[in-house]
Parts: sequence; structure tokens; C-alpha cells
Amino acid sequence: MKLFLAIRIRGLTGVSPEMLDVLNRLNVPKKHNASLIPDTPSMVGMLKKASDYITWGEINKESLIALLQKRGRLEGNKRITEESLKKIGFNSFEELAEKIIADGKVPPPIKKTFRLTPPSGGFKGPITKHVNEGGELGYRGEAINQLLSKMI
Repeated sequence: MKLFLAIRIRGLTGVSPEMLDVLNRLNVPKKHNASLIPDTPSMVGMLKKASDYITWGEINKESLIALLQKRGRLEGNKRITEESLKKIGFNSFEELAEKIIADGKVPPPIKKTFRLTPPSGGFKGPITKHVNEGGELGYRGEAINQLLSKMI
């Protein structure tokens, strides 16, 4: 199963209530939030609908492991440690990443939304245009992993 990473790039100004609902369902309620999205028709439809506010693409295993180690949080905003992984039933971050990629969702005690920083070095293009127009929004495929590495 393919797993997408959706990153919200634009803020709240001028967002319709319907679009806010879509963004909340994608678990990206605020700017610079990221969420893992399974490759199902309904989710891909929501990604396309929200493409004026987010960028997304296929996340690879290495990027997912880095995301979980640096930005993964448990309930109560606690960092994920090796001890907490063992309590959940995983031996390593690699094992957790494989399970997430296989299932298409994050296991319960881990929060679904990842809070990122603005990208180091800034965005390469305007955040109001789509990738195919030289901007940052919309579908970017494997290139999402480079953006994620700048935002962790």
C-alpha cells in the first residue's frame, strides 16, 4: 500500500468552512502540520480538493523513520522513546515504520499529526502556486521527502 505524507503550507486566512473541515479530516489543522494519509480513493479525493493549501507525495521508509524519531509524539505530547516503543509492542522505529506502511495508519497511542518547523532555507517557490507552476502546493511525488528533511 502506498502511503502519502500531506504537509499544510498555507495558514487560516480566507479558508472556507468546508475547506477547514477537509483539512481537519486530513489531520492538518494548522500551518506546517504533517499527516500520513493512506492511498484510498476517498483520501486521494480529499488531498486533491485541499491542494490549494497542502503539498503531498509518497513518503519513503527512511523519511518516515526520521519523522517518527524527531517529530513523533505520544498522547500528552511526550516524545517517542525506545522504552515507549516497547510498551506499545515494537522493538524499533524501523519495525514501527514498516507496520505503518503496511497498515496505512498510525497505531493509537501515537498522535496522527506531526508538527514541523518551517523549511530551513525557506521554500523554493511561492506558496500560492502549484508545483507544476513553479510553486510549492499540490502533488510532488517523491520530492516530498526532500521537503520533509528540511522541515524536521
